[in-house]
Amino acid sequence: MSACTGKTVVITGAAQGIGLALATAFLENGARVAAMDVQAIPLEVDLAFLGDVGKQADLEAFARACTERFGQVDVLINNAMISRGGLDACGYADFLHVQQVGVVAPYYLTRLLLPIMPGGASVINLSSTRAYQSQRQTESYTAAKGGITALTHALAISLSGKARVNAIAPGWIDTTYSTFTGPDASQHPAGRVGTPEDIVNAVFFLCSEKAAFITGQTLVVDGGMSKQMIYHGDEGWSLGT
Repeated sequence: MSACTGKTVVITGAAQGIGLALATAFLENGARVAAMDVQAIPLEVDLAFLGDVGKQADLEAFARACTERFGQVDVLINNAMISRGGLDACGYADFLHVQQVGVVAPYYLTRLLLPIMPGGASVINLSSTRAYQSQRQTESYTAAKGGITALTHALAISLSGKARVNAIAPGWIDTTYSTFTGPDASQHPAGRVGTPEDIVNAVFFLCSEKAAFITGQTLVVDGGMSKQMIYHGDEGWSLGT
């Protein structure tokens, strides 16, 4: 992590949860951090930008601010995301807005910052295991996570020789640092629910030289949950009526 010293890291959705944990970790390890969110960022970063990644003008203003302040971006982390539910509640405008936040913004911000990315830069997109499996009424979120997963390998090919592009697909990550026991924990082969630090560690690896031969990939970080088949009665779970 000491390799972060002096690097410029751009993070969207940094006001809470995984984004806040990432911003904190990069700062603690000597990086300059530019953060964008629709909420005030409860952390003293090098550049805090209040804006909506779902709006073209806000993305362009943020990219200009990063260019003027730093002149170079070494790591871009597209983390911001929202959900508007699914077929039961999500209409045309809401569905479109979720895709703007979850897919269009990562694409456009990458394009805007590309001129100031040096060779060897890294782009990390936050996907989700929901790109591969679903609960009911999650279409808006799931579609966006499927989109960002595909966008990741497309960008990796276009940016070959310029930047490595990878995604991380978290499973159940608890951002409240609660304690989970019983079926909540045992359904994970790792024996516990994930924490933001699990995602931080994966991000640090993917943007390091140790991952220099990895690009276009989506790393699933879910404690093995999506690999374990669970039927009625397994692992303490039963299908309710």
